[in-house]
Amino acid sequence: MKAILTAAALTATALPAFAFDPADMNEAEKAAFGQAVREFLMANPEVLVESINVLEERRLADESKNDLLLVENNREAIFNDGHSWIGGNPQGDVTLVEFIDYRCGVCKKVNPDLEKLISADGNIRWILKEFPILTQESDLAARFAVAVQQEAGPEAYKKAHDALMESRGPVNLESLTALAGELGVDDKTVLNRMNTEEVSAVIRKNRQLAEQMSVMGTPTFIIEGEMLRGMPADGLEGAIARARAAKQG
Repeated sequence: MKAILTAAALTATALPAFAFDPADMNEAEKAAFGQAVREFLMANPEVLVESINVLEERRLADESKNDLLLVENNREAIFNDGHSWIGGNPQGDVTLVEFIDYRCGVCKKVNPDLEKLISADGNIRWILKEFPILTQESDLAARFAVAVQQEAGPEAYKKAHDALMESRGPVNLESLTALAGELGVDDKTVLNRMNTEEVSAVIRKNRQLAEQMSVMGTPTFIIEGEMLRGMPADGLEGAIARARAAKQG
């Protein structure tokens, strides 16, 4: 009886459409069936690992399909919003979009390697989107960066971005006043602009886009149609290579 039940359990597991229904068993048969399955799994625990791996592969595949749809539905706001800083190679064959928080430790940690990758590659279009979500200092830093770009242009913005990424100290009006001086921009003009609707609109649009894209943290990267939440173990090179391969058909 046990051999029959074990065989039935394995067949039912392997074939979801198999017409084996434990609900048709009496209580004794259900107990025997459960015991047979337990004994099999205890003797063959690798089956559980294989099942978990299959489920994870399916989950990632579903997530990837959903991400592709999200990117397609929000393509203009992601890649051509008209207000985000664009660096690297503006005519690059692959676009990398990064949602950042200037108080995010991971963002700061990966930034040097990201800069090296973009510089060495030479053909990556890099877009930065301020997404302050951690603290009030996050919001201050984001507003400062956006205000610098609006007042002094993309080169000054990049210097502000680099300084904020490298900074390990507090972000407050005093530190931002000092940073404005280092950048050679008028501190009063920039600090006043931080609270304008023009700056607020940029951050609001970035937050709305993040919500639509299910971006929950930083850093989050969008490389063409692929979304990477956090820094993948193998870096960004794999996603960039996949994006190029997809474009080549």
